[in-house]
Amino acid sequence: MTTYRTLFISDLHLGTRASQADMLLDFLKHNDAETIYLVGDIVDFWRIRRGAIWPQSHNDVLQKILRKVRKGTRVVFIPGNHDDGLRQYCGQRFGGIEIERQAIHTTADGRRYLIIHGDEFDVVVRYAKWLAFLGDRGYELALATNTPLNFVRKRLGLDYWSLSSYLKQRVKTAVNFIGEFENSLAEEAKRRQVEGIVCGHIHHAASREIHGVHYVNTGDWVESCTAVGETLGGELQVIRWLEVMRAREAATRAFPQLEAA
Repeated sequence: MTTYRTLFISDLHLGTRASQADMLLDFLKHNDAETIYLVGDIVDFWRIRRGAIWPQSHNDVLQKILRKVRKGTRVVFIPGNHDDGLRQYCGQRFGGIEIERQAIHTTADGRRYLIIHGDEFDVVVRYAKWLAFLGDRGYELALATNTPLNFVRKRLGLDYWSLSSYLKQRVKTAVNFIGEFENSLAEEAKRRQVEGIVCGHIHHAASREIHGVHYVNTGDWVESCTAVGETLGGELQVIRWLEVMRAREAATRAFPQLEAA
């Protein structure tokens, strides 16, 4: 078990077939923190309106988080655009979970970070919500293609490869959008006079300096399976859980006695 001072997790999209709930459960089993921020799009109500997909693993994720609350972990939930219906409950608590529109987090070494989902700085979501829904359906289709594609790749002994992630990285407009989004968030952090910002929304994990601001994006649990952890010393690190699991599986194959132990 690895213990962090703080964990930041976003874009679980529970209620969708693409949600990597089993992977997240494994992450929560091996990692703990004094505080956990759920940085939006935890439950995908956009998809649920079209018909819920809710396997036991999705329920297990919520139960796991609630168990951590009961054991003393502070959990702060900042709703995103896919669970924006819960924004009306900001300032309240449910099951010990604090619901907030935004938050300011102070690291162990005294730096202040604005915690926000980020959809407020997505011009498509703000001004053309119908287009956001259309894009969401296209993204969902690309994600659905990943499953049969990777079934074949696994049979051929190849690693997981994401068509949807590849398309996002290759399309010039998507790359430009990410850059504009990151710059807008960095400007907001400067306006709020904080040292950094932690967000989600675009499913693109990152930790970099932008115009003197530490920009951090948690990524997602649909494709990349990433989170951000604050060490006990105050350093923010991107955790790429797929890489951790692959390394663990490789070590088990090399040293099978470790699994037995």
